[in-house]
Amino acid sequence: MLKRYFMLLTVGLSLAFAPVVYSAESSAMDAVRTTVEAIIGILKTDGMDKEARRSAMETEIDKRFDFRAMSQSTLATNWRSATDAEKKEFTGLFKQLIQNSYIGKLEAYTNETVAYPAEKVKGKKAVVETMIKTASADIPVNYKLYNKDGDWRVYDVIIEGVSLISNYRSSYQTIVKDEGFDGLMAKMKEKIKELKTADAS
Repeated sequence: MLKRYFMLLTVGLSLAFAPVVYSAESSAMDAVRTTVEAIIGILKTDGMDKEARRSAMETEIDKRFDFRAMSQSTLATNWRSATDAEKKEFTGLFKQLIQNSYIGKLEAYTNETVAYPAEKVKGKKAVVETMIKTASADIPVNYKLYNKDGDWRVYDVIIEGVSLISNYRSSYQTIVKDEGFDGLMAKMKEKIKELKTADAS
């Protein structure tokens, strides 16, 4: 059951991004809601092969997801000690990891619905509460966003009370401490390769 929950939760995660330019007056909830509808539209498009669908979803994720902000938050103090080259490589690998981890699960979408209970805004930051409604459970997925020039960007996702960034930060800090940045990069590359191999099989 837990595995099923996380599969559905990742649907919510990837539904957080869309190629929409929001005006300064648009709310964070409007941004998330519009994005959800856009991604569901991609999933429901007839005649689109797997490669084209995945490419479309990767494009949308890239436009809405602030991978650099996520990378900096994930590495925490290790970000400051990393070289510019290490920061660039980590951000690129982190982006691939997120995309490869979740797009495959997105394709398991089976007409779950998404509700929008509330949004909380403080200055240029906001939390949008959503609820993935399935036949057996209601699953809370909250999005943390910040506003940059009228555009709401997602920088973290809270899945059943657990931060996506905090999860990665905890494990990555241990790896960097024990194996250094080279060890972390190697493990990330290995994981990405595993995900791609599993998807191709």
